[in-house]
Amino acid sequence: MGKPYQTRGIIIRSVKYGETSLVVSIFTSLFGLQQYMVKGVRSSKKSASISHGQLQIGNILDLVVLHNEKNTLQYIKECKQPFYYEHLFVDVTKNAVMLFMIELLQKCIKQPDPAPDLYDFIEDIMRGLDKASATQTANLPLFFTIQLSHFFGFRLMDNYSETNNLLDLHEGKFVSVLPIHQMVISYPKSEYISHFLRVLQIAELEDIKMNKQLRNELLDRCLQFYELHLSPFGLMRSLPVIRVLLDN
Repeated sequence: MGKPYQTRGIIIRSVKYGETSLVVSIFTSLFGLQQYMVKGVRSSKKSASISHGQLQIGNILDLVVLHNEKNTLQYIKECKQPFYYEHLFVDVTKNAVMLFMIELLQKCIKQPDPAPDLYDFIEDIMRGLDKASATQTANLPLFFTIQLSHFFGFRLMDNYSETNNLLDLHEGKFVSVLPIHQMVISYPKSEYISHFLRVLQIAELEDIKMNKQLRNELLDRCLQFYELHLSPFGLMRSLPVIRVLLDN
């Protein structure tokens, strides 16, 4: 079945298999995105090592996995939950933001390649969202969308200035002359994007004050930036939900 390895992982997707089993997609720190067969976890008989509750989307787990490069389905030998969220599964707004971030991550990851820096970023965001204030939570989808692209070979350059104050989404940078195409965020809206590019900690999102309409517009434009680089990108099913819930 494969050699045992220790890794940390975040649950990305869970699909029922047969009467009692699940196929679980886990973004791991060691192997990137992997698919795991978890047998009998939906049975009335409790497994000693893995519970159904541990496999909720968004959960962070310490794992011992049996990994074989030749297999598309791997197996979990041991599973422990290093900590429990206080709010993420009970706060409707935070849960919706988490599902938006995971959906965007799913669209970005095409291959099961190791990406430890990306894993650390995702785990930090998940932990931060759990404890975030209302303003931080409202700003997190835009912050996450802007920062996530850095890990996938396309990004917005942090070169905003008084003269370079037009964000050219085709070029991924701020420019001084209005391009002929329509993929542009003009000043003063562009300045907000520059603030998000310079945020290093979730706590700093508290200082970015925006109304709901502006936040939604900028998120739409940043998702258009993804559409330019990821094909097919498709619709974000979770987007209408966070539009309704993020009123701050």
